[in-house]
Amino acid sequence: MPNLGRIFLAIPFLASACAPSGGEPADLVLRGGPVWTGVPGAPLAEAVAISHGRIRAVGSVAEVETLIGSETEILELDGRMALPGFIDSHTHFLPGGFQLSSVDLRDAASPEEFAARIGAFAETVPPGTWITGGDWDHEMWGGELPRREWIDSLTPEHPVLVSRLDGHMALANSLALELGGVSGTTEVPEGGEMVLYPSNGEPTGVLKDEAMGLVSRSIPDHSEEEMDGALDAAVAHALSQGVTQTHHMGTSWQEFETFRRAQAEGRLKMRVYSVVPLSDWERLQSFVEANGRGDDRLWWGGLKGFVDGSLGSTTAWFYDPYSDDPGTSGLLLTDTASLRQDALAADAAGFQLIIHAIGDRANDWLLDLFQDAVERNGEGDRRFRIEHAQHLSREALPRFSALGVIPAMQPYHAIDDGRWAEKRIGPDRIRTTYAFRSLLDAGASLSFGSDWTVAPMNVREGIYAALTRRTFDGANPGGWVPEEKIRLEEALRAYTVGSARAGFMEEKVGSLEEGKYADLIVLSQNLFQVDPVNIPQVDIDLTLVEGDVVFRREGSND
Repeated sequence: MPNLGRIFLAIPFLASACAPSGGEPADLVLRGGPVWTGVPGAPLAEAVAISHGRIRAVGSVAEVETLIGSETEILELDGRMALPGFIDSHTHFLPGGFQLSSVDLRDAASPEEFAARIGAFAETVPPGTWITGGDWDHEMWGGELPRREWIDSLTPEHPVLVSRLDGHMALANSLALELGGVSGTTEVPEGGEMVLYPSNGEPTGVLKDEAMGLVSRSIPDHSEEEMDGALDAAVAHALSQGVTQTHHMGTSWQEFETFRRAQAEGRLKMRVYSVVPLSDWERLQSFVEANGRGDDRLWWGGLKGFVDGSLGSTTAWFYDPYSDDPGTSGLLLTDTASLRQDALAADAAGFQLIIHAIGDRANDWLLDLFQDAVERNGEGDRRFRIEHAQHLSREALPRFSALGVIPAMQPYHAIDDGRWAEKRIGPDRIRTTYAFRSLLDAGASLSFGSDWTVAPMNVREGIYAALTRRTFDGANPGGWVPEEKIRLEEALRAYTVGSARAGFMEEKVGSLEEGKYADLIVLSQNLFQVDPVNIPQVDIDLTLVEGDVVFRREGSND
């Protein structure tokens, strides 16, 4: 069971109880290459020994070779780098599994290509099949929002609801709108927006945030078999990326049960912190009372809420209007009174608050809420999290450390959004956008993730983004807002022990230390000798969870 401070039962972590006794040989030794342990100030080691799924020793080759016996398996690194397994602290893991077999619109560079990909995918699935996923980005073709007539003729028998890559906006075709009973006169729920044609007041098909539910509620639930298949696909993909643990930002109890089923059946080959919606806090409380909080492979106790939307969909909540859309300063996705009530009650019940905030006003409001929680419910090791923490006021920066709030951020977004963020919010507000350096300097504990499927689950690209801040369009070779760059060691810590801490697991994983689980990866090169620009090209050769090889790159010669 993870040590969740005031939230989870405190169980002493005794490394000696987990390590083999006496001179028992190690099960596996990795040697002959740099070993980054993640321990602050520690030099690179040369070898690591593993016994019974735990780290037995880390040090020089001479030190570790004393643990080699006749049955010890030896893995020669040959100059390659070993380090703790990556921990992706923010994914939409099961939707990601489904997306692996759905239409891919992420790099569709024109309206024509967008439509053609959807049409081609429709030909591969039976009539009546819902086409979802997509992850399109209208900034790829200049910012024009898609419209249903782009795809209606190509999908007459397939309802379509494809999302923008941030998940805060989607395009429905006419059949999907019809199935949802949506017209220009449909009442739009608070926290949502339906884009209409100025000529006739009918829907263009674009639905923002809470308005997406007008159509998504018509999509049939997935079967258990489909959910299991999506999870297995997502796990295999994560392990191939060197990700040994993820924090799943769940949207339904069905997702939670899918993880539990996989764990019970022995199919969960990585670690998962399964987070459920904040609105379900009372249900989670009853569940925990009856079932506990999980174990070191699968655990729960986090609640995901939302303050606002996203920058790309012009629904992030700012103090000032958008520069390119002065009629709005964003949307509140949740009524602040109900969000406050649920959050304070869930905190009092001992659950971790994991809440999405993008705009500067949203972040300030949320920091105030967290301060209120401490004043009302007393001190404790809460580890409040702000997911994304993208656009901050200057005043917000020191408050993260002062309140013990973890900024759970996604570096890839900086080099993606950086192509067009300034046109949204102007040159002044971008100075504290993705403020990695400023937050670290202010004493905050960073946790990094991908936000998959909003962005690829590729930590190497995330590290590249944090170190270089080079936007994809090539317009910022020296880095976009370059003063917010961080160093390699800092980025690695945010993807390992920083994210372990965000999930109350830093005593078990996140660094290579005696007694911790042997969750580690082998990279094809030493990152400290690679130009940061080339980090995305470094291969994941091996991924190990509790000392077992769960991914091996073809051609890696291991």
